[in-house]
Amino acid sequence: LRDFLLVYNRMTELCFRHCVCNLNYRLLTGREESCLDSCAARLVRANHRLMGAYVGLVPALLQRRAAEHGAPAGPSAPPASPEPAPGPA
Repeated sequence: LRDFLLVYNRMTELCFRHCVCNLNYRLLTGREESCLDSCAARLVRANHRLMGAYVGLVPALLQRRAAEHGAPAGPSAPPASPEPAPGPA
């Protein structure tokens, strides 16, 4: 939720600064409204592309990290039981 709100706030700020040029009126002008719509749509599409790339790359990054740290790729085998020491019984 935190990440979503940070992205949303940043997008809102960028589009507002880019599109709203007159603060003398309570309502947006038609030009400002269409600019805000296209700006928000453009940023949402860019965010979707980035998230798609991220989702595609994460499994490979996790496998590489596991290989670097020597973690087994499959389920771990149970530890071998110690053999009894030779000697008189």
